[in-house]
Amino acid sequence: MVMTPQLALAEAARRRGVALSALSRMLGRNQAYLGQFVNRGSPRVLPERERRMLADFLDLDEALLGAPPPPTQEVTVPLLAVTAAAGAGRVPEERVIGRAIVPRTALRAAGVAPDAASLIGVAGDSMAPTLRDGDRVLVDRNARRLVARGGIYVLRRAEMIAVKRLIPHGSAVEIRSDNPLWPVERVGADEIEVIGRARLLLRTL
Repeated sequence: MVMTPQLALAEAARRRGVALSALSRMLGRNQAYLGQFVNRGSPRVLPERERRMLADFLDLDEALLGAPPPPTQEVTVPLLAVTAAAGAGRVPEERVIGRAIVPRTALRAAGVAPDAASLIGVAGDSMAPTLRDGDRVLVDRNARRLVARGGIYVLRRAEMIAVKRLIPHGSAVEIRSDNPLWPVERVGADEIEVIGRARLLLRTL
């Protein structure tokens, strides 16, 4: 027999030795309310407040009364076969090679929507010590507009993809490396395509 919310409620009330009419009054409803729910399926779903009150009173798992499952605590994001060079740039091969698991709390803290997230690898030392060779960065593809104070972005320039610190200057963009050994460049904003902002560093220690 499938344990429906109606059956679970009726069985729990029987074990507790309390009538459905009394439980209905406890909820502030008319005494026929839960009887109709059990016998006629009306209402079709118990409201959250009432479901919680009944679960607490009857010492019952709220899921048995029809509570939706909790949201998954992890999100899978596409892992791209692209290495964003923290150096001179690298010709990309943009294709999904797998899925990587990222905690939902991490995405929420970084302000990244799950459907706008992707992971790419980092190669080279131009962004050291902020980014190291072999790191992965979570890219927010919804964040393509450069902020005035600058930030770390993944960009495409000609046929190359790189991860750099970008600072807008009117119609130009300053391309900086965190490694002081690398030169600063200034190019026209139309010479690069911003793929997204690097929001989260994933590093294996």
